[in-house]
Amino acid sequence: MSRQATALNPEPAAQQNPAITGLVSMMMNPLRSPILRTPAEYELDYEEVFFPAMDGVTLEGWFIPADSDRLIIANHPLWFSRYGFPGHLSPYGDAWAATGNNFEVNFMPDYRHLHGAGYNVLCYDLRNFGHNAAGSGGAVGNGIREYRDVIGSLRYARSRADLQGMVTGLLSRCCGMNATMVGMSKHPEEFEDIRAIVAPQPISLTSFYKTIRGQMGAADALPEVELALRRAVGMELKDMDMPQYASAVTIPTLLLQVREDSLTSPSDVQAMFDAMPVEQKEMIWIEGTRLRFDGYTYLPQNPEPMLDWFGRFMN
Repeated sequence: MSRQATALNPEPAAQQNPAITGLVSMMMNPLRSPILRTPAEYELDYEEVFFPAMDGVTLEGWFIPADSDRLIIANHPLWFSRYGFPGHLSPYGDAWAATGNNFEVNFMPDYRHLHGAGYNVLCYDLRNFGHNAAGSGGAVGNGIREYRDVIGSLRYARSRADLQGMVTGLLSRCCGMNATMVGMSKHPEEFEDIRAIVAPQPISLTSFYKTIRGQMGAADALPEVELALRRAVGMELKDMDMPQYASAVTIPTLLLQVREDSLTSPSDVQAMFDAMPVEQKEMIWIEGTRLRFDGYTYLPQNPEPMLDWFGRFMN
């Protein structure tokens, strides 16, 4: 007798599709990459720090001091760490070779630019990345669990006598911005003293999966993705779509996005931008490339928009 789909065993064949399970694993259980660089390489003094996330997961990071009362708290995209991403090395860049995104992304210049402009910098790894403890069962949530890390970083900054009361902004990158928006939707009181946000490339997973599966000739495979995601990590794809959380953003926000990003659709970030009720918001479209990771190297190479935005709202 053939197996029938039931509530306990829905569509058993779908979960065995290696292309689908591979995509889900790539996003939900990515390879943890090493931290190859430190601020010392850029002649920046720094302190190794650690602190608890909102739910107690231990997070590690760097604090780079400056002689000012202004602080930027920075996090990172999925697959990355506070250092960036060693995409030029195997096996870390192997999954991205077919898309051309197998090159190094180095965030140290971001910290140097911010420090040079007079900002203290606190940068940290999200759970399950960098040197951090595992959290949430070891599964990445594209922001819907990592928001606890964002709030943990804010509480840590407020707990330090030398950082209390500082004018604070956020450099929230990709999954890190997803987590920031989810945090703002769940606990807006934690963000009341944040002055400004710079956010390269937040992303909804429906947009990612739909785009990738379309390139593979199976754009209608989202139900299979939803099933595989639910069975693998107990999460719902719809919960990882970000416009619903962007409606909670009331802080001046600068978004950046590669317009022709081959891994998503520009309409996704546009929908987030449109959903933000804050009047002080701007979008920078990065042109002339289809490489998503060029969106992460943009600010290290072109810091002026970031420094201008923070300068406008934090001085």
